[in-house]
Amino acid sequence: MTDEAMTRRIREQLDAAPVVLFMKGTPDFPQCGFSAQTAAALRGCNADFRHVNIFEEPELREALKVYSNWPTYPQLYINGELVGGCDIVVGMYRSGELQKLLADAGAIAA
Repeated sequence: MTDEAMTRRIREQLDAAPVVLFMKGTPDFPQCGFSAQTAAALRGCNADFRHVNIFEEPELREALKVYSNWPTYPQLYINGELVGGCDIVVGMYRSGELQKLLADAGAIAA
């Protein structure tokens, strides 16, 4: 797949939901501790989020690093904007900032 096609695919995934977590594994079966912590923070907020298992698409895994200019996973996006990885998301969760950002995005499940 071309770089342009991969960028389009990433944009489509980001446009599909207000909150998208690119992670190793799934929220129910994370395949790294950082992905597990990030998914747990989102669940702790009762967030409605979409996940993408980067292990299922090696091309996407590499293209997303270039797209985001962020070398590691997980990567959390809210309203199409990169929020950050595990340390940032967990810190925001602990401070209450993540809950506010998710609420502003309309992603807190009732």
